[in-house]
Amino acid sequence: MTTRELTSRVLLALFTLWALAMVVPDLHRLFRPLGSFGFYADNAGLVTDVHGPFLNGEGSPAFAAGMQAGDRLDLAKMHCVPVTTNRCASALAALGGLRLVSPGRRGEFELAANAEKPARHIELVAKQRPFNFWTSAVLLLDQIAAIMVIIAAAWLVWTRPGWMTWGFFLYVIWFNPGQSFEYYAFLQHSPVALLTQDLAGAIAQAAGYAGLLAFAIRVPRNESAAHWRPVEKALPFLALLLAIVLAMSFANVFGFPTETLTRLAISSGFVISAAALFILLIRRKELPPQDYQRLRWVIWGCVIGLPALTIAEIGQETSLFTSLLDLMEAGEPPPEEVWGLLLLVNGVLCLFVSEAIRRSRVVTVAIPLRRVTILGLLLSVPTLFLHQQIDHLRESISETVSLPSFAWVAVAAAVLFVISRIHEGAVHLADRHFNRAVVEAEKRLRGAILNSRSVAEVESHLVNGVYSALGLASASIFRHEGGKFMRTSENHGWNENVARELDPQDAMLSPLAARRPFNVEREEARRNNLPAGLER
Repeated sequence: MTTRELTSRVLLALFTLWALAMVVPDLHRLFRPLGSFGFYADNAGLVTDVHGPFLNGEGSPAFAAGMQAGDRLDLAKMHCVPVTTNRCASALAALGGLRLVSPGRRGEFELAANAEKPARHIELVAKQRPFNFWTSAVLLLDQIAAIMVIIAAAWLVWTRPGWMTWGFFLYVIWFNPGQSFEYYAFLQHSPVALLTQDLAGAIAQAAGYAGLLAFAIRVPRNESAAHWRPVEKALPFLALLLAIVLAMSFANVFGFPTETLTRLAISSGFVISAAALFILLIRRKELPPQDYQRLRWVIWGCVIGLPALTIAEIGQETSLFTSLLDLMEAGEPPPEEVWGLLLLVNGVLCLFVSEAIRRSRVVTVAIPLRRVTILGLLLSVPTLFLHQQIDHLRESISETVSLPSFAWVAVAAAVLFVISRIHEGAVHLADRHFNRAVVEAEKRLRGAILNSRSVAEVESHLVNGVYSALGLASASIFRHEGGKFMRTSENHGWNENVARELDPQDAMLSPLAARRPFNVEREEARRNNLPAGLER
């Protein structure tokens, strides 16, 4: 192993541990929820909500202390100079979208004077947020998906090192479905560590955006055409620019309002996503046909995952949606479970990408798209319309039966099992509906075969009919004659230089004894001289 390879693997291990360290601790929230000061403030210090994750203002420490929506934190008085003060820790906890803190944590806040009240100094003690069934269910799904995605991306770099897999891994470090509130709550005990993490996060986010573009240029074979080289050379400068802008969004803890800058920085994700999708659409025409389906998986993953992630980030880290809903007088923003579900949708991108890289052949992307869409609907509809009713139901049950917190996790697991069974049934019905063209082709082919008058006519239907109905790249028939399988004259995509006969004793054909279909591995295809691209 060369020094470069060793360095690469050491960095991969360190980055993987860091990424897991940010998401794994949040599983602890399933048993002991974090606390909250009971208010949300944007990156300019404007208080937008005074009940936070609590069901109403009565449970909110901020509301009890007299804080109101429309109040403004005095950023000049709460600046982080020096950094090692509780005032700085309070600013870091209240600004930037963190929102959750350790229960019992004390915060110091300076409220600016307004037309109705003078400047005030208030101290708040964080209360444990109320338990919410759907929050726990979404959290469990998010964290499991994040752990799987991070490990899968790291494995791709370990087994297929290159700019393509490294670009995807850098993206996954920061842009994964996981939540990291527990990690940040722990860092709040040291303002220096938390501020360092914020700056490291800005760099990681910028590197992730650049990595996504590098990945789009090279997927699926880690190859890029010469005309993409100038774009690749510009990516480090783009990452540097984005890192500076994202780091500046934390200037609010030094007295500078940064809500507008934060919105622009996060919204730049839409621009990066559009650029990545544009690159993929252009490269679709540059790749050989056998890579077409693999690239379609990546394209659809970007179409689904990237906008969902950006919307979730804007909803969690800025007050943009709150401002828009207030302007339209449309009520309160969606519950936090919705942002968690959108983060989960981003996992679709990571899943599709890992499959497109790992497998040399994939099925049509329409099949997993249908299944993911149905699962998303099954999870999101109850979350949107029943989250408050479920809270009231839980409270009613708790009044008569005292259940420990882990019991609710078991209930959540049971509900998820029921949802998975409903999902399987819905997928079966959807497949029957959307695969009607294939079913009709099967009926036509069956009728044609039954009406055939010779073996040659049957073989013609089996090859030409299936080739046309399914849009295959190749098709052929091998007939068992004289102890061997001989290729007939009916074929598409099989020229004279490839196998004309197959040995029945070859391990590749062993599933035929049980009349089972089988895949063709790369070594088996090479050993039997099968057409290029047939192996899976």
